[in-house]
Amino acid sequence: MAIPIVAVVGRPNVGKSTLFNKLIGTRLSIVDDTPGVTRDRIYGECEWRGSRIMLIDTGGVEPKTDDLILSKMKQQALLAIDTAKVIIFVTDITCGVTATDMEIAAMLKKSGKKIVLCVNKCDGVGELPPDFYEFYNLGLGDPVAVSAAHGHGTGDLLDCVLEGFSKEELENTEDDSIKVAVIGKPNAGKSSLVNAISGQERSIVSEIAGTTRDAIDTVVTYKEKTYTFIDTAGLRRHSKVEDKIEKFSVIRAKMAVERANVCVILIDGNEGFTEQDSKVASIALENGKACIIAVNKWDEAGKQGVSQDKYRKKLEKDFSFMSYAPIMFISAKTGHNIGRLFDLIDYVYQQSEFRVSTGMLNDLLNEATARVQPPSDKGKRLKIYYMTQISVAPPTFVCFCNKKDLFHFSYQRYIENQLRSTFGLEGTPIRFIIRERGEKRM
Repeated sequence: MAIPIVAVVGRPNVGKSTLFNKLIGTRLSIVDDTPGVTRDRIYGECEWRGSRIMLIDTGGVEPKTDDLILSKMKQQALLAIDTAKVIIFVTDITCGVTATDMEIAAMLKKSGKKIVLCVNKCDGVGELPPDFYEFYNLGLGDPVAVSAAHGHGTGDLLDCVLEGFSKEELENTEDDSIKVAVIGKPNAGKSSLVNAISGQERSIVSEIAGTTRDAIDTVVTYKEKTYTFIDTAGLRRHSKVEDKIEKFSVIRAKMAVERANVCVILIDGNEGFTEQDSKVASIALENGKACIIAVNKWDEAGKQGVSQDKYRKKLEKDFSFMSYAPIMFISAKTGHNIGRLFDLIDYVYQQSEFRVSTGMLNDLLNEATARVQPPSDKGKRLKIYYMTQISVAPPTFVCFCNKKDLFHFSYQRYIENQLRSTFGLEGTPIRFIIRERGEKRM
């Protein structure tokens, strides 16, 4: 059964993201005093009294606005309201009931969903201030006094939220979806790709570079398999990351890579490979993630007279440090090769989870060392006694030898190539841990 969904909504700067972070127990949403920092729907899991719920943090709702971003933020909030069964409506006691609060309350009543009215910034201890009772005028029942900054009242709030679900809905199953981080430099088409995959405008899409600030999760089912796509903020060069909110966005993108099983590195087909693409890919490499290099906008780039073969050969040279990653050509705009992308995600994920028995590994090792003799130095030759796999994602192998100084990088690369030619392991990095016989584990 799917995890019950709860939307956190309200006007800008009432503390929605602070409350969201407090409830899920981590700083997933960006928190800043600047109104409008949270633009898209941010998902996070919360556990309370043995039940798990999925919270959606939304951008502030401005019912009447001509601003492009604010109007799209409102669309995202409305989508969150439509998706959720229970809605936490966050207000601010320091401002009292505003005209915007009244308009949002009227909008929420029309949704027919259970509304839990949260009066935030009740930071004092003891009796509630008289201003608290003003919020009954919203006509949403008993408000709950909360201090998101200190955590006061969050238990009462969650109790009210759980009342909106049946016992069966709260009996959740574990999330066994394949998590896919879509990463790349700004304007490569990451949000457009996720929207094309999910079949809805799930992330705000704009020609303004840097529109997506947070990492956003979209759950998609394809051929009876479940995938969680994480759309991330575009990663820029450090010299261009000046705004402190954007710095937080880079951190979120890196966190998205850490929790992903597979990374889709999106290249703008019109621009081709850039130094920034290399830096983006290195983040996935450092985290040991299975990767796919996807050239987006091929519907446009393909008309410029360069064949896929030539383009692929250049990319293979550019991504020589990630030669194991398959390259494919897609178009988020037309949907070209989107189905094949799912197949490739499955494949590289399975490859990253692949295990090789110790017996098979040592048969390969014996053949490899007989074919190409291990290096020597000053009459001392490297001896590799045996090899065993200790983990997956990425496949990690421990090699026991007589002297690890002799186990040069070039010979490690040779052993890696033998592993790949025998067992595949396409799309995933391989890691080696070199130990001398008798060496104690740290």
